[in-house]
Amino acid sequence: MSGLFNKPDTSAAEEQIRLQREQIAAERERAMADRRAQLEELAARRKARMRGGPRMLLSGERLAPETGLSPNK
Repeated sequence: MSGLFNKPDTSAAEEQIRLQREQIAAERERAMADRRAQLEELAARRKARMRGGPRMLLSGERLAPETGLSPNK
């Protein structure tokens, strides 16, 4: 009759649940970090496209790129 009043040992199940929760939290953090990195890369691309400006049109073949290329080259 003494077994009726004792609680069963659930420490193994509780430990497993704790480990699963930690794994889920770690996976969620990784997913958020990946998403943040993707968004930062997208923002950087957008910024480069929008702010490229006249430098993209300048020639790298001259000492003064603003003057452009000579027609007899």
